Amino acid sequence: MSIYLMLFLTFLEIGAVSFGGGYGMISLMREKTVGYNWLTDGEFLNMIAVSESTPGPIAVNIATFVGASQGGIWGALCATLGIILPSFIIILVIATLIGNLMKFAGVQSVVNGMKPAVTGIIIATAITMVVKAIISVETVGQPIDFSLSRSIIFSLVALAFFGYKTVFKKEISPILLIVISACIGIVICPFIS
Repeated sequence: MSIYLMLFLTFLEIGAVSFGGGYGMISLMREKTVGYNWLTDGEFLNMIAVSESTPGPIAVNIATFVGASQGGIWGALCATLGIILPSFIIILVIATLIGNLMKFAGVQSVVNGMKPAVTGIIIATAITMVVKAIISVETVGQPIDFSLSRSIIFSLVALAFFGYKTVFKKEISPILLIVISACIGIVICPFIS
């Protein structure tokens, strides 16, 4: 199978079975990209950081970056098309039927049942990412490689997030948090490992 077809089908599958938006797709994207040896866990974490820093939905950005890394421009196009096609078709169908579908108790039950599952997937992915970023543990039994600089950056960014929310009664811009974390990294990483 060509890399282009493989990229398209892999991201088509991710787009078709993932719920909860881009963050809900991250765990399945990680499983597939690392499983196919397209990226290592560290590269995937870097890909998430870059995808968060660039305009557009995170899932589309990751798909585009992975596709480009594996197949150049055509790989990026195939992966991007694969990730957005299921959502496009589903939204097109739902938009024509939404008024009628939400009247049914069964549809409301399905949607209500999916919300906690999607939230759980997002929380589990976030915890996994934090553990891998701060203590660099890939598997159980592996020696812990604690990163003081990453821990400090994480703590200061979390403090900025909650402090801003407490003082100004609204959430801080994710872009500003990324800029803050980059600035903190530039200042402390040369001195603390």
